[in-house]
Amino acid sequence: MTDLHKPPLELLIAAPRGFCAGVDRAIQIVELAIEKYGAPVYVRHEIVHNKFVVDALREKGAIFVEELDEVPDGVPVVFSAHGVPKAVPTKAAQRGLSYLDATCPLVSKVHRQAERLVAAGRHIVFIGHEGHPEVIGTFGQVPEGSMSLVETVADVETMQPADADNLAFLTQTTLSVDDTAAIVEALQHRFPNIQAPRGEDICYATSNRQAAVKKIAGACDAMLVIGAPNSSNSVRLVEVAVREGTPAVLVQRASDLNFDFLEGVRTLGITAGASAPEVLVRELVDRLSERFDVSEYEVETTRETISFKLPRGLEVAA
Repeated sequence: MTDLHKPPLELLIAAPRGFCAGVDRAIQIVELAIEKYGAPVYVRHEIVHNKFVVDALREKGAIFVEELDEVPDGVPVVFSAHGVPKAVPTKAAQRGLSYLDATCPLVSKVHRQAERLVAAGRHIVFIGHEGHPEVIGTFGQVPEGSMSLVETVADVETMQPADADNLAFLTQTTLSVDDTAAIVEALQHRFPNIQAPRGEDICYATSNRQAAVKKIAGACDAMLVIGAPNSSNSVRLVEVAVREGTPAVLVQRASDLNFDFLEGVRTLGITAGASAPEVLVRELVDRLSERFDVSEYEVETTRETISFKLPRGLEVAA
């Protein structure tokens, strides 16, 4: 029944949105480790970039630390979904710590490609964001100096590699599909012999969520993206919407929403980054319903059926 006292608001909710298979798996690894070993279980770096998820796991008995040195002897430690430099599991093994690696299998695939390329004598140009845990983890798979980071087309123009005919490129898995395509084009133009990865490094979930935003952005007056400011894939979704000409903001929780942003908005797009749970989408819709007469429509661009195996010893009995 329509509420005559509230202004109407049509919601177009992007699908796919929210959790991807790698995030699902990482959270499950922490939960199962707590079940198996008992609390506390230490986690090096936020398991995924989402405060709600991290706080929920903390309540169950997870302790989040930035460095292995903060983990006491004799307790299990989980490595985050973003991946870690090789030195971290080596150090854990030296200390006799039992560890579980929750690195997303698609990130691990990039790690293996990096090792193979360096073993074949190529210098790697890595497209990514400086300081992001995934970038730090990937650089830590190969000897220092065997990889160079580029973030923009301008970076490509100023590169001075020692051997321009012996390059390969790889990318962070959570980048903007369009921005990365432009950087790859610049690399291939400047270094025609550069070797491309075997497959697309940007993960399926990142690509799918960006495509879903593109699909609905044109029909929306504004967009809300649920995600953390340090979540690369979430920030990219805001950029995709803005590039399509639609004002968009990132919100971590429904309580962060500034209703002034919705002034004059009749059709609102909603999506969630790959580390944001669906419960936050519902929370946001409920908050909007307090002020507006909401009608919601899900716009599905593709269906995701991917799932990843759990590490040995943590398999859930069917």
